[in-house]
Amino acid sequence: MAEYILSILRLELMVVFSWGFHRPTALPDDGGLAFKVDGFKHRGWVFVKYNEGKDLFDVELRDNAMTIIRVIEDVYFDQLVNVIDHAVEHTSDYEKRVKRLYNIQ
Repeated sequence: MAEYILSILRLELMVVFSWGFHRPTALPDDGGLAFKVDGFKHRGWVFVKYNEGKDLFDVELRDNAMTIIRVIEDVYFDQLVNVIDHAVEHTSDYEKRVKRLYNIQ
C-alpha cells in the first residue's frame, strides 16, 4: 500500500515537493504511508492510511511528538494530493508567501 500511495503522490511531484516532503515510511502491516512535511500550514508528519472497508484513504496530520492534530477521512485516491496540499501547504495568500520566502519580485 505504501508503494501505491507513493505512486499517487509521484503524479504531482512539484506539489508534493512544495510540502518539504521527506522521510517516507511504510506503516506496519502495509496499512499506508507516513512522511514528514515542512509546509506553510503544517510541519510534522502526515499519515495516509488505507481504509479497506470503504476503499478510501484517511489522512492524519501529526506533530513531531506524533500527537494527532487533524484527521481527514474518506479521501478518494484522485483527491489525495489536493487534500493534503490544502491541509499542509496551500493558503489564500500562497503566491505572495512563496514570493516573499524566495525573495521574488
